[in-house]
Amino acid sequence: MAKSDYSKPLAEVTFRCAACRRTFSAAPDRIDALPERDWHPWAYFSGCECGEEASQATWEVSLLKAWQSATGPRTEEGKASTAINLEGHPTPEEALRTRFNAMKHGLSAKTATYFPARPGGYAICASCEIDRTWCGQQAACAKQTQNFMMHHAAFESRDPKHLRGVYADLQAALFAVLQQILQTIIADGVKIEAPQYYTDKDGVMILARYMDDDGKMHTIKDISAHPLFKPLGELLSRNNLSLADMGMTQKVIDDDDQEFGRLQVQDQAREALTDYAQRQAKALEDLSELMQRATEKRDRDPILIEHEQQSGGQA
Repeated sequence: MAKSDYSKPLAEVTFRCAACRRTFSAAPDRIDALPERDWHPWAYFSGCECGEEASQATWEVSLLKAWQSATGPRTEEGKASTAINLEGHPTPEEALRTRFNAMKHGLSAKTATYFPARPGGYAICASCEIDRTWCGQQAACAKQTQNFMMHHAAFESRDPKHLRGVYADLQAALFAVLQQILQTIIADGVKIEAPQYYTDKDGVMILARYMDDDGKMHTIKDISAHPLFKPLGELLSRNNLSLADMGMTQKVIDDDDQEFGRLQVQDQAREALTDYAQRQAKALEDLSELMQRATEKRDRDPILIEHEQQSGGQA
């Protein structure tokens, strides 16, 4: 297929307003010549609803340049060589990884009922780079749908590698929160002092104070632990984190000091498989003898013998 000719102005362009962040497609109101841009020597402008002038969207400008700069095989030999590279693909693993590509925007995904497009309505919207106008025109939130489909693919294929990047970010964010909590506690101090007060009959609040033996006045204060200690402990316990996980124990520090590339010698000797089997066989033999002695002892028990005689049994 021949490459499109972009030497002439376009009839319709995608515009992006810097003032109101609106994205829209329309015929350009003004076209400026840019002879230094050899791949498409034109710049487009159009009036926006907010009253400001919008220019062509940056991503569309880059796309035009990519289309013009794209190269590929032109000879029959080159085209045949490229076709060989596609033989054997996609592999079963690649098919599992790419089968949700067409659903990444949620245009026809069932997740649209769970995550409808609500620009600014999700917590993730604050850091989302997707255009708000385009997002509002979709059936589902692109970011939420992508996250859903990644988990769906991982659980369906039983391959946790699909979620490695997601949970790496979560783990890093978790430790960042822990660091912020610890830094806040250190900056504020491990204890919080709050002055005590009482209310008189007129409703006036008065600080609780007392005078010592030297005649100095002191304010009575309530002393309590820093309130962030409780959420810090809950965060560590619920996520099953320990000091060893954070590299804060002496054993972990000593292990890190060992030279890499060498096997560590264990203090306890390894037990051979044959020795373990022999020890198990000996234990079974002792168990049989122990059961026999217990049976003989039961038969000689005078209380059981008397009980059997009273019940009409034979001793």
